[in-house]
Amino acid sequence: MPANLAQRRAKKAAHRKAVLQERRKHQVDGASKAERIRRAAATPIQQCLVQEELFETGMGVLVLARGVSTNRVAMGCFLLDVYCLGIKDVMFRSLNATEFQYFIATMAATSPLVNIDPSDARKLLRDLVLWAESIGFSPHRKFVAVEPLFGDVHCDASTATFQFGRDGKPLYVAGPADSPAQVRLRLKHLRERLDDDGFHYIVPAS
Repeated sequence: MPANLAQRRAKKAAHRKAVLQERRKHQVDGASKAERIRRAAATPIQQCLVQEELFETGMGVLVLARGVSTNRVAMGCFLLDVYCLGIKDVMFRSLNATEFQYFIATMAATSPLVNIDPSDARKLLRDLVLWAESIGFSPHRKFVAVEPLFGDVHCDASTATFQFGRDGKPLYVAGPADSPAQVRLRLKHLRERLDDDGFHYIVPAS
């Protein structure tokens, strides 16, 4: 076999091996994350917080932290758009006490965080998902994986009610990270779903 052909085959074999190893790594990471969430869901709730001005500004975070002590917590953080898009982002992290307090302080710098009953919090998330899906927006892809952190907290225990949208209609507010293409696509989607008079929007003049 010519040396260059053998080298090419060896290179291809090494590449295939690297790809397989990376796939296995992602599979293990995914499984371990699901297991960490499952285990954390059985530990005491340390904090359940939501930004106080969520329904005034339309955007804010909901944070659930669980752990056997406050020294280290498993935290689920959900970025909510209660005016239009629903669950925009989801994060799961394991943090020590200092890291968690720093995160909360950073969030509170935008809008104060206040305690919310866990059953109300879970109902808020689920009701928001249903409402946003009714106008065609699905929750962030990580929501299904992280939401089980609520464990045995039941929505049925909550009597809270939530009003989504603004002045009775969805209000799409383009964020600084939204590209012009995303803005056009979302407006097109809303027009097809609700007609021009079925929603409001605020987008950059450009």
